[in-house]
Amino acid sequence: MSDELSVGTDPAEVGMDAGRLARLDARLARYVDDGQLPGFLVTVARHGKLVHVGRGGFRNLEERLPVEPGTRWRIFSMTKPVTSVAAMMLYEEGAFQLTDPIAKWLPEFAETRVYLAGSALKPVTTPQVEPIRVWHLLSHTSGLTYGFHHAHPVDAMYRALGHEWGTPPGADSAEVCRQWASVPLVFQPGSEWNYGVSTDVLGRLVEVLSGQPLDEFFASRIFAPLGMRDTSFGLREGDDVESLARLYAATPGQPGGAATGYAPLDAMGQAAHAKPAFLSGGGGLVSTAGDYLRFLEMLRRGGSYDGGRLLGPRTLAHMVSNHIPGGADLETFGRPLFAETPLRGVGFGLGFSMIIDAARYGVVSSVGDYSWGGAASTAFYVDPVEDLTVSFYTQLLPSSTLPIRNYLRSLANQAIVA
Repeated sequence: MSDELSVGTDPAEVGMDAGRLARLDARLARYVDDGQLPGFLVTVARHGKLVHVGRGGFRNLEERLPVEPGTRWRIFSMTKPVTSVAAMMLYEEGAFQLTDPIAKWLPEFAETRVYLAGSALKPVTTPQVEPIRVWHLLSHTSGLTYGFHHAHPVDAMYRALGHEWGTPPGADSAEVCRQWASVPLVFQPGSEWNYGVSTDVLGRLVEVLSGQPLDEFFASRIFAPLGMRDTSFGLREGDDVESLARLYAATPGQPGGAATGYAPLDAMGQAAHAKPAFLSGGGGLVSTAGDYLRFLEMLRRGGSYDGGRLLGPRTLAHMVSNHIPGGADLETFGRPLFAETPLRGVGFGLGFSMIIDAARYGVVSSVGDYSWGGAASTAFYVDPVEDLTVSFYTQLLPSSTLPIRNYLRSLANQAIVA
């Protein structure tokens, strides 16, 4: 696969129908035409062969800059699988066991209390019964949360410290971890699933265990072996600012006409124009579709791509297995949060969600298909049954605005004919 995303394989050679793949572009183009999406890029690869690249609309609508193969995207939470892979690389080197308490290396979390009752201003707390362990961070069962959820008094406590869609200016990963550790956990570690800053804390753990800043670990241990030359924490010196797509926020209920259905979100978007003080393992990377496809192909191939082996196949298989106790799905074990896709029929492993019941999930898909996405509506999934990788890029907050991830599955799967 080239960095230019050139399609060199006839879809029919890998059992896919080109005419049916065009339906994927048509559905996404309607979102653009209806004023609900500024632009998009989508890739489909099967058996390691890139068979479809679709793109439309603009990376910057106001300046009429089109989406191009080399467009850079803020991938937000699609950073999380990269951080999870980094941690498991250290696991394979014997740096820790998954059951180790994180306070062994991050002592600030040793005495973190657990919310019991009360308000954000006067919470009633209790001590941890179970310490936060490394696998709790990887599986989002740590009790940590996000300030932007607006669903729990602890979320409000995060916001009061400056943690909503960002972190306090100038604070690095060590400092933000100290701040999160000073706030109660939403629940006892291991007792529930809640999407939060767990992977950011995991990124800090990678730094402490490796003795390297997270950007240096990523660059030398992941990006260089995979040939990912255009992925970094924010733009680097010499990068073309115009190559970075503009960030937009949805304005629901106003599609089409004079109101476009979204508006530029430059105050937040400009944070990616340079390397930040906080290297967010949960959401700090910018990347290109070609670069991230190399990462996805590494996953699909069991931990190796283009001569660079990051993980052993057994480790990766463990990561993409459901780690929710009792084999439960997220709707049963998790907390009710906004989500672009249903939580029913979906499990969670070490850095990825996966479909454990396709009928309950409600979308044509394969059991074992694993995935994640980002806040600006980017998404990917890897289907081991069909040997398929699909990725999608745009820059529209929040990711719950449009049901794009469901369309990716239904329209890619209907194009498989052999």
